[in-house]
Amino acid sequence: MRARHPDRWLMTDERQGETLWRALERLPRGGGIVFRHHTTPAPARARLFARVAAVARRRGLVLVRAGATPFRGECGRHARRGSDLVTWPAHTRREAIAAVRAGATLVFVSPVFATRSHPGARALGPLRAAAIARGLPVPAIALGGVDERRYRLRLRALGFAGYAAIDAWGRRAG
Repeated sequence: MRARHPDRWLMTDERQGETLWRALERLPRGGGIVFRHHTTPAPARARLFARVAAVARRRGLVLVRAGATPFRGECGRHARRGSDLVTWPAHTRREAIAAVRAGATLVFVSPVFATRSHPGARALGPLRAAAIARGLPVPAIALGGVDERRYRLRLRALGFAGYAAIDAWGRRAG
């Protein structure tokens, strides 16, 4: 039986450049994408979203949009109320509870480990991240410095329903 939500996620951002396309191809079928690209000008952002949506359709990926402007092909929203799939970030237990109250159907707990996308940000560590997620009525996804190995060896047993990454999906295999 298929999980209600993807358990592997790609968080997009401007830093990815052309590695975005490799990351989209490496994301497992049925995985999820949170399209962010917050600083991309609106017309270019709409064109990029359309390209990402075409890949998502072809590969059977779930596409969630961050930001206020809706796009054709989105399956849900990130950090915005909605009636469909609603993902939300949480860095503290209080934020996780507020996310659920706001209608989140999935919470990204971060940053679990140090990450290049937020240099200098204090990592939660696996145990503090798990304490934030514990007992939530929605799935919790580990985000921040996570890859497949770290998820399987250190986070899955702590109750996380999957993981999200930026850099891990764009790395060259091998």
